[in-house]
Amino acid sequence: MLYRPAIRQALTNRNSMAMSEPFHQIQYAFAAHIRNPALNPRPADVEARRMKIYNDLFYNNVEDFMSGSFPVLRTIMSDDGWHRLIRTYFHHHKAKTPLFPEMPREFLYYLEQEYQPAEDDFPFMLELAHYEWAELALSLLEHEHPQTGIPGTSELPDTVPSLSPLAWVLSYHYPVQNIGPDFLPEQPGEQPTFLLLYRDLEDEVHFMELNPLTAHLLQRVKENKDASCKDLIQNIADELDHPNPTAVINGGLEILHDLFHRHVLYPLNQT
Repeated sequence: MLYRPAIRQALTNRNSMAMSEPFHQIQYAFAAHIRNPALNPRPADVEARRMKIYNDLFYNNVEDFMSGSFPVLRTIMSDDGWHRLIRTYFHHHKAKTPLFPEMPREFLYYLEQEYQPAEDDFPFMLELAHYEWAELALSLLEHEHPQTGIPGTSELPDTVPSLSPLAWVLSYHYPVQNIGPDFLPEQPGEQPTFLLLYRDLEDEVHFMELNPLTAHLLQRVKENKDASCKDLIQNIADELDHPNPTAVINGGLEILHDLFHRHVLYPLNQT
């Protein structure tokens, strides 16, 4: 581990009585100081200059990685607010994995389950963090696009659609895709924000804003086992008791046709 040279120095400097202190207690004291130097004193036998190197190394690595993983959140927060947030995460959260690609998920879990919001936090902070994590997570997801073709216009109504594992339908109270330094909403939107996040064949991540009806249709597709495109849309038109079900069906088929071409959908019943 990176901090063992400093611990060895501390051990070398101790007399025989001090050496009786269990090594794990020395490690805990060393790690506690690194997590929060303001609350946990520096181990007495570690030189202050050397200790500062370790403090900066560990904290800066975590802070830099989180800044890159949540760039919008970092941009809109003040320096003091951001570093206070990262320091509390660094101090309190016990990560379940040492893997760097999993660190953004650890940070999101901290915000969801452990963090006590401050009075000056943005009301949308958690949703924005989730959206930024989702973009990153989808880019790293170890899935390949299904090796299937795209149904033609005449085949589409009878095709059984399935949602690609590289396409996620997300719902938020705030329009997180628009948040930035010039747009910091104080209240949720009048309607939920539905987004489709998907990865294309070149492994680029894109998003589409969805209306509630399309989001509902994609949720049906996600749960679908054997219903055709036409049947799925017909069922929604029946639920709505729409006066012109043909218009709903034709509009729905156009949407599904576009999503097949984006490789958001793939056919289950293709031979």
